[in-house]
Amino acid sequence: MKKEIINKAIQFCLENKHRLTKPRLEVLRIISQSKKPIKAYEILKVLSKVIKKPKPPTAYRAIEFWLKYNYIHRIESLNAYLICKADHLHKGSQFLICNDCGKVIESHLCELPESLKISSRKNTFTPKSWNLEINGTCNQCI
Repeated sequence: MKKEIINKAIQFCLENKHRLTKPRLEVLRIISQSKKPIKAYEILKVLSKVIKKPKPPTAYRAIEFWLKYNYIHRIESLNAYLICKADHLHKGSQFLICNDCGKVIESHLCELPESLKISSRKNTFTPKSWNLEINGTCNQCI
């Protein structure tokens, strides 16, 4: 799957005439190889093994690029990043986060739940995207 994600990202950049810089490619590779959500400074540490003395803005620019195009997700409560496993066909992201082991599972609800649609309409609000984090305990930690 990791190689497939990288290949899709390369194809995406070619088709849309985006520059696929070495930092962008390496940051995506680092995030895709991480078994758990990875923090920006951890990304920078790994990045320094393939790019000589990268500065934090280098990593952050690459992270922002992949976030913009939904190749990665930001887990707000962990301040960390995770590769998107939903083929980027969704407007919302939902994450099940284990409080014990830190495992994060991406759920794939592609539609806003009906109760939130009703609440949005009632408040004359038009959602563009939505993210939800649910903390609990995974079955391996119970």
